[in-house]
Amino acid sequence: MSESDPIHKSDFIRDIIAEDLASGVHATTITRFPPEPNGYLHIGHAKSICLNFGIAEENSKTGAKCHLRFDDTNPEKEESEYVESIKRDVRWLGFDWGDDLYFASNYFGFFHECALHLIKAGKAYVENESAEEMRIKRGNLTTHGTHSAYRDRSVEENLALFEKMRRGEFKEGECVLRAKIDMASPNMNMRDPVLYRIMHTPHHNTGDAWCIYPMYDFAHPLEDALEHITHSLCTLEFENHRPLYDWFIENCPVPSKPRQIEFARLNLTYTVMSKRKLLQLVQEGHVDGWDDPRLPTISGLRRRGYPAAAIRDFCKRIGITKFNGTTDVALLEFEVRDYLNRSAPRRMAVLDPVKVVLENWLDEPLAKALVSNHPQNPDMGEREVAMSGAVWIEREDFMEDPPKKFYRLGPGRCVRLRGGHIIRCVSYDKDADDQVSLIRAEIIPGTVGVDAPEGIECRAAIHWVDVADGVDAEVRLYDRLFGVEDPDAAEGGFLTVLNPHSLKKITAKVEPLLLAAEAGFVCQFERVGYFVADEVEHQPGQRAVFNRSVALKDSWGKQAGR
Repeated sequence: MSESDPIHKSDFIRDIIAEDLASGVHATTITRFPPEPNGYLHIGHAKSICLNFGIAEENSKTGAKCHLRFDDTNPEKEESEYVESIKRDVRWLGFDWGDDLYFASNYFGFFHECALHLIKAGKAYVENESAEEMRIKRGNLTTHGTHSAYRDRSVEENLALFEKMRRGEFKEGECVLRAKIDMASPNMNMRDPVLYRIMHTPHHNTGDAWCIYPMYDFAHPLEDALEHITHSLCTLEFENHRPLYDWFIENCPVPSKPRQIEFARLNLTYTVMSKRKLLQLVQEGHVDGWDDPRLPTISGLRRRGYPAAAIRDFCKRIGITKFNGTTDVALLEFEVRDYLNRSAPRRMAVLDPVKVVLENWLDEPLAKALVSNHPQNPDMGEREVAMSGAVWIEREDFMEDPPKKFYRLGPGRCVRLRGGHIIRCVSYDKDADDQVSLIRAEIIPGTVGVDAPEGIECRAAIHWVDVADGVDAEVRLYDRLFGVEDPDAAEGGFLTVLNPHSLKKITAKVEPLLLAAEAGFVCQFERVGYFVADEVEHQPGQRAVFNRSVALKDSWGKQAGR
């Protein structure tokens, strides 16, 4: 699908928002995208970004907007590097938060006030039991929890102890602040959850100003309420947390009452989406950083040459539901392939080259062949490609004993060089490994730009690169990082099913235009696939490095019988 012909889909969340606007529950809509800056964003986050920012754009006439907010309440895992990468990724996807950039850490004072409010209301207490004791006393799905020995401390004692926590007079793990809700609740999240823990760790934003930090479940609803979020859109794993979310909204001095709505997260075949697992892949060197093109990170997809518009189209196509499921990664590849088929200019590159010498070249030299930049889009124009007496062609475009429906080059057979002559193979040499090492051919005179003359059978055109003018390029053929559909379910762990063939580096022969291309330039290598000039290592005019974005066809789908 294209930007000019997007996939328009309503869903239950958009229906709720439309009803709220029509009934006057809200005069406008304010959503938020709230990533934790403890890793790089991935394709799953792209779904949430497109939903939250998309709803704001769709309701812009009512003044709707989407906040970008960093839920940075855990200083041990969060870094400024992640903050900047998240901003870059959201912008690259095509969205703008304007002036609405927020940090949970800027609300630490408000969270502290809310904690004091709960203590004074007798709804929070300082807990001195260990984490293991709390876990045991919490019970399980069939057994009620047991009250802590410290649950009935007085308001005054709790205030004094919490102030000591605030001043750093306790060690980490020595005590926490808990909400006093219901240890018999069938919802485990309501059994006196922890609100604050002690962490003597500098924060990327607040430095050493705080040594107590709020838990995510406590901070998140307060952030939403403070920012007057109307609809807090979360993935389904937070559905059981919604009663706790609502409890904090009802029992804390907040200026608004947002509504939490859950939707199914994105799961992809042949992919892991856990930030913990992605971090492990990076830290243990299984991939080359967060932007490795084999990863589902947005920076990895960008480096692989996936267009932002294709990712947005993919997110529209899969839609928003309340049911968990797994999407075939081939659908994402289809969107990328479909978009690039329409937009990417064509270039010629030979990945597995064999030399063809044109023995009668001097009889009819063609200094430059004229080649279309896009066969379906004449507006992209044509380009001249230098041609001399020897060219590189793909090894697979020649067969010694071709089958009946093989229409490319073989002994005595003819084929057209794209934009140039029809040639006929007259002989060939082989090396010690019995591989074809050199092909000799002759030009059929007068065949540039015209049909094959009578008596000459030529039913195919092949791409080529001139031997004299072509340049070497490092080409990286990326495949799926895992060899099974569900690496998370692998018996020996996800690392045991890494695909050893997920990256193959080769030296290809390419048009000189590709050496001159800017980093990030995306094109189709004719008859091969879609490639992008690597944004890190490609050096225009000096070193050509191209990554395969996606093959021309779904080879995995064919193997699976689709």
